[in-house]
Amino acid sequence: FRPAGLWCGSMKLYNCFRSSASFRVRIALHLKGLPYDYVPVHLQKGEQRAPAYAGRLGDALVPALQTDDGHLLAQSMAIIEYLDEAHPEPPLLPGDALARAHVRALAQMVACEIHPLNNLRVLKYLKHQLKVPDAAKDAWYHHWVRQGLEAFERQLALLERERAAAGLAPSRLCWGDAPTLADCCLVPQIFNGQRFGVDLGGLPRTMAAFDACMQLPAFQRAQPSACPDHE
Repeated sequence: FRPAGLWCGSMKLYNCFRSSASFRVRIALHLKGLPYDYVPVHLQKGEQRAPAYAGRLGDALVPALQTDDGHLLAQSMAIIEYLDEAHPEPPLLPGDALARAHVRALAQMVACEIHPLNNLRVLKYLKHQLKVPDAAKDAWYHHWVRQGLEAFERQLALLERERAAAGLAPSRLCWGDAPTLADCCLVPQIFNGQRFGVDLGGLPRTMAAFDACMQLPAFQRAQPSACPDHE
């Protein structure tokens, strides 16, 4: 657990470069142009369990955001929605209630369905406590990520039909042409899928949204290779 180091600002983001939940929040901060101190918490070394960090959070997970006035917030989705309410421009949720529900649903397909089955502590438990061989552990990862992304692809197709029926232009990103909470969640999941060699073929809408996001400076600045603790 090391002191703050980069992108100096009044907020502090406790995070790990490889954590997809941390990546989500970095994207949101960069989309909104908000400066922050980058505080690395190395998950592989167990720094999240150090008393200086774990004593401040019930779940002792990353990310955590220390706000301008010193409050410490946990859970990436809650942090991003806080940022969207406290710093409304540019918005990460659409103005229309129905569209907001669609965007939240897409985000939760990643954050609540795909990611929890495949994060580091689950994979470590499979390997060390349950003694699952590496090949079986990798098969677990590939199965759940691929199945989740196929569902995401189907949902994007359904939403495009709904947009067309409403006379809306086709989406370039997950919903429309502006980054949303859904894009903040999708991009880190694709990064992780690529790192673990998941088959990403046959997902044209999903990968088109990912590729479009990665053309934007905020997503480029937030990616793991741009982080000071990148290894």
